[in-house]
Amino acid sequence: MEEYNTHSREETVALGRKLAARLAPGALITFTGGLGAGKTALCQGIAEGLGCTDPVSSPTFAIVNYYRGPRPFAHFDLYRVHTEGDLAAAGFYDYLDMGAVVAVEWSENCADILARENPITIEIQHTGNNDRHIVIRGL
Repeated sequence: MEEYNTHSREETVALGRKLAARLAPGALITFTGGLGAGKTALCQGIAEGLGCTDPVSSPTFAIVNYYRGPRPFAHFDLYRVHTEGDLAAAGFYDYLDMGAVVAVEWSENCADILARENPITIEIQHTGNNDRHIVIRGL
């Protein structure tokens, strides 16, 4: 288990860049944390660290945003996804099979399904102002 505290959006993004260097192709990262916790900021850093150059945004309405680069990145939001069929229809397994790093926000909606893939888990808590407490397991 690793724990980090960040004190600005920039620090959270920078942590994501550092984490990206440690991610294997096909790695699955599951995030938990409330609205505004910093999940997308951390994903921005991961995408940058993987060499993706497209701007990162929350995939809330698209369900998945895919970022091309030397190490591709698929960023899912499962807020409205609750079944394995919906997960498969969104291309989840296809991205893993192609070796993309896959990050999943609102992973608790499919926790049992995602657990079968041995994910890296990241819990983010907003602890005040711009402060975040980040716990990483399985990296």
